[in-house]
Amino acid sequence: MRKSVVAAAVCAAALSVVAPAAQAEPAAPAIIGGGTVSSAPWGAQIYWDQGGSEFGGFECSGTIIAAQWVMTAQHCVTSAPMHVLVGNVNFGQGTRGTVDRKVISPNGDIALLHLTAGINTTFMRLGSADPATGATNQIYGWGRTLNQSPPSPVLKTANVRVTGRSTDAFGGRAIASRGINGAAWHGDSGGPELSNGVQVGVASTAGNSGSNPQGIQNYASVAANRTFIRNTAGV
Repeated sequence: MRKSVVAAAVCAAALSVVAPAAQAEPAAPAIIGGGTVSSAPWGAQIYWDQGGSEFGGFECSGTIIAAQWVMTAQHCVTSAPMHVLVGNVNFGQGTRGTVDRKVISPNGDIALLHLTAGINTTFMRLGSADPATGATNQIYGWGRTLNQSPPSPVLKTANVRVTGRSTDAFGGRAIASRGINGAAWHGDSGGPELSNGVQVGVASTAGNSGSNPQGIQNYASVAANRTFIRNTAGV
């Protein structure tokens, strides 16, 4: 999520999403509240090689959906070189992949990053429909855990309840959810929202603050971008 989008929408420490996308600076949200994850072979940390954050270039969270494709938020993408770390829940660790192509969705705050070489891991499964209002879903990210704290040292997760549909940072269809035991924050941007084990959303914006784990978070709809994802990444 951008800093206002992401500020309220990226960082996995407490998975609280940044404030509405509007035009927030790209930033990764972190999960506020929630708990840590012991295994996530599909998890991806997104880094800028130049002009990134003070945390080694870490900007956002994401997921690997095919051997050479990582999905994150559009506001997490820069024209400068980028790389990802995949498959390790510990911050700063994982299999490194160099990004050689960035493809932006025409339908909202989703982007696909192509890697120079394939990574052998378990890929995230993607949903084909938005979850029902009232459903309890899970969000994940390495974002800040409180206000201006560093990114979470371990991937975090939290439960959220779907409140309906909304729009993401770029006007695309989004899933609106309220935190149950946590929320997305800076650094969590680009991270996934899962429903019944499949990814249905990508962290875009949030209306919560760095100390409010019950704020509304807006995740770009995977279903609304399904054709773009399939045509680009083949999944």
